[in-house]
Amino acid sequence: MNQAYKISDKTLSPPSDEDRQIAAESSRQLAALIGRGEKAQIRIIEGDEDITVPVSAMRMLVDILAHMADGEAMVLIPQHAELTTQQAADFLNVSRPFFVKLLEEGKLEFHKVGSHRRVYFRDLLSYKEQSMDERRKILDELAKQGQELKMGY
Repeated sequence: MNQAYKISDKTLSPPSDEDRQIAAESSRQLAALIGRGEKAQIRIIEGDEDITVPVSAMRMLVDILAHMADGEAMVLIPQHAELTTQQAADFLNVSRPFFVKLLEEGKLEFHKVGSHRRVYFRDLLSYKEQSMDERRKILDELAKQGQELKMGY
């Protein structure tokens, strides 16, 4: 199934102080209770039913609550979501013209919808990870050279 996903352009507000406190406590409680199995059960006070949830989803919920506790607004994006060049540039924290140049140089896969370029979020994540790995290697090499030259670090 090939679905198109719209990534919201709406600005999210950070959580309130009360929500941050609730998120911090519930994140700690959930993290302490999550088992090592493949499933977990939760009970909502207003209902009588136990709800079975994959542990991976519970861990994701713990992460979301931890970010909320830190005052961060959160957005979930499916890996197969299609992003515009502006959304992708914003994610990488680069300008749109610089991002388009990356596409034109073949450094990132894209496809066209009409005359507009689109990038799958999974490809953007892969590029970001590869780019970070390359930067770490360069920094390691620079640090090694600094030590060999006795530059004090």
